[in-house]
Amino acid sequence: MATNSSEMPIPRRRRARAAFDRQFLPRFATPQRGSGHGGDTSTFMRAIMAQPHQVGAIAPSSSRVGRLAAGIVPDHDGAVVVELGPGGGHITDIIRDRMPSGGRLVAVELNDDMVRHLERSRPWLELIAGDASDLVGLLADAGIKQADAIVSALPWTLLGHDSQRRILDQVLEVLAPDGRFTTITTLSAWPFPSCVEFRRMLREAFGQVKALGPVWANVPPAIVLSCGDPR
Repeated sequence: MATNSSEMPIPRRRRARAAFDRQFLPRFATPQRGSGHGGDTSTFMRAIMAQPHQVGAIAPSSSRVGRLAAGIVPDHDGAVVVELGPGGGHITDIIRDRMPSGGRLVAVELNDDMVRHLERSRPWLELIAGDASDLVGLLADAGIKQADAIVSALPWTLLGHDSQRRILDQVLEVLAPDGRFTTITTLSAWPFPSCVEFRRMLREAFGQVKALGPVWANVPPAIVLSCGDPR
C-alpha cells in the first residue's frame, strides 16, 4: 500500500536525505560567481529538502535577478533597507554592495537552517529570526519605524490569500511614503491563481507596479515585480 510522504518513518527520511546530499550537493557546493561564501547553495538545497513550504524555490536567485530586485536601494545617506527571506544570502550581498553611507540593512528570515547559515557566513548582517507576518513588531523591536526599501524573496505563491494579505499589510505599514518594494516570482507560477491574486493585491496597494524580466538565465526563469507609490 502506498505510504504518504508525511508518514515516512524517520530512518527512511534520513536515508533519503543522505542519498540526496551525496548525489546532488557536491554539484551545488561551489559559490555562485561573484560570491565569496562557499556553501550558500548547498544550505539552500538542504532547506528545500527539510522545509519546502518555507523556501518555495529550487535554486538561489541568479545575480541578474538579484540586481533587478536590489535596484530600489536608495542612494541617500542613512537609508533603511529590509530584506524578507534572504535565504542563502546571495541577494543580501548584492544589496550590501549598493547600500549608501550610514545605511542600515536588516534581513528577516524564518527558516532555522538559513538563519544559522547567515549567522556563520555573514556576521556583519543585522539578522532577525522571525516571520514576515510580524514585520511591524520585529522591526519595532530593532528600533525601526520605517523602511525606505523592502526587497522580498518570499514564496508568495505558496502562501494562502490571508497570509499574502497579512504580510503585504505589514509591508505597507512600515514602508516610507516614497519607499519602494520589490519581490520575485517565477515565470512558471505567473498564470496560477495565487500569483494572479497576489498581483491584484499589489496593484491595489501601490500606484506603480512594473514587471521586470523575465530573466531566462534564472532557474527557473523569474520575474521581478517592482512597486512604488504605496497607497
